[in-house]
Amino acid sequence: MSEFWLISAPGDKENLQALERMNTVTSKSNLSYNTKFAIPDFKVGTLDTLVGLSDELGKLDTFAESLIKRMAQSVVEVMEDSKGKVQENLLANGVDLTSFVTHFEWDMAKYPAKQPLVNVVDTLAKQLAQIESDLKSRTAAYSALKTTLENLEKRSTGNLFTRTLSDIVSKEDFVLDSEYLVTLLVIVPKPSYAQWRKTYESLSDMVVPRSTKLIAEDNEGGLFTVTLFRKVIDDFKIKAKENKFTVREFFYDEKEIKREREEMTRLLSDKKQQYQTSCVALKKGSSTYRDHKVKVTPLGNPDRPAAGQTDRERESEGEGEGPLLRWLKVNFSEAFVAWIHIKALRVFVESVLRYGLPVNFQAVLLQPHKKSATKRLREVLNSVFRHLDEVAAASILDASVEIPGLQLSNQDYFPYVYFHIDLGLLD
Repeated sequence: MSEFWLISAPGDKENLQALERMNTVTSKSNLSYNTKFAIPDFKVGTLDTLVGLSDELGKLDTFAESLIKRMAQSVVEVMEDSKGKVQENLLANGVDLTSFVTHFEWDMAKYPAKQPLVNVVDTLAKQLAQIESDLKSRTAAYSALKTTLENLEKRSTGNLFTRTLSDIVSKEDFVLDSEYLVTLLVIVPKPSYAQWRKTYESLSDMVVPRSTKLIAEDNEGGLFTVTLFRKVIDDFKIKAKENKFTVREFFYDEKEIKREREEMTRLLSDKKQQYQTSCVALKKGSSTYRDHKVKVTPLGNPDRPAAGQTDRERESEGEGEGPLLRWLKVNFSEAFVAWIHIKALRVFVESVLRYGLPVNFQAVLLQPHKKSATKRLREVLNSVFRHLDEVAAASILDASVEIPGLQLSNQDYFPYVYFHIDLGLLD
């Protein structure tokens, strides 16, 4: 299980014996794996300070957990097709999260225990706030890039009425730079191909004979060219519409088409260089759109590539980690490490508030063996440590006991200090 319970009990002889009983029972019943959790001796400060820190650490704990979950989800999004490898990239100080928690050691260099507790908490809060700020800006840039790419990608899908034509047509399909002539693109339903070829020359005056050519088609129809005099464009469009032929508004601008293709290539390159774990470059002249097929088939020009080519037709340029993934991995580790330090601080503060001075308590980390054992494990702990709060413990162990003005639940109260650590960050 990716779940841990972090508890503490007073360090006197009676409670150390209680911890031993707990270890014996949980081991024999195969309820949990237990280890000591080392926490430094901090400067306690005043009672008011501890009470204030208790509240602040609770909020910081929630914030830190939320932050690392968001970062884990960002890793999932960035890794895209390598989602199966996400867990191996979510590490803390170079080790898996479970190992870090079970072998936790306080980082004296980063969070000196000799400093006042307020200063230690402030350092952690500022560190997490900075990470969140950077996360927002970096993921916003990534999302903007993905959205732009997706919008361009959508333009390559759909039927001939809606999709971009820049990757279908070529210069040779048009009469260009003519003062009098112009080439139109007409979408013709498949059942009407014969009718089109038979009638297009007579739909209007001044249509160039034998000027039509099928250049692409999808499941519904085909895209035909037709050349005519500019002065009869409007009349031709009306007559075409009457015969259920649709003139697709399109002006062949070689510079604009080149700009659009270069923009897509640039965006893909940015995504590779700045964000992705791996990416592939496009072969010269291939479709600039990602791994799906668009069922539009260019005709009549064997040198022109089909729209909707897949990654098999693209050239691999190797794999590497982009800056965003590297940043996420480094700062996920930083945030996770900070989170577990916050848990340790919460145990210290709550133990002092509950058990009093001088500071003398033992923290223990429990890892329940299975979900079904958690209820039994909780009962064992409440029974072993019921002497720490006889009234509350009795109400927990016996649901029939009612205490006027006091509502307790075995889900939210323990006679000992208790905190939960859930490593199911992708659930």
